[in-house]
Amino acid sequence: MAKEFERAGLPTAHVCSIVPISRTVGANRIVPSVAIPHPLGDPALPPDDERALRRRLVERALGALAAAIEEQTVFD
Repeated sequence: MAKEFERAGLPTAHVCSIVPISRTVGANRIVPSVAIPHPLGDPALPPDDERALRRRLVERALGALAAAIEEQTVFD
């Protein structure tokens, strides 16, 4: 779906646990996440640390949306 949004002119950041799959499906802006069962968090962390982790991931995705790219890019 990310690829179709991009084709329509809407920048999309694909937050994913398995980067090679995102590359295969053609996502342009790829943001690696934490893990398959909890892509945007880590329930083992204390609440404040998990909130900070989630914020970093969202900020990275927003940065990916703002970036001008020419090819598939992974935002680590």
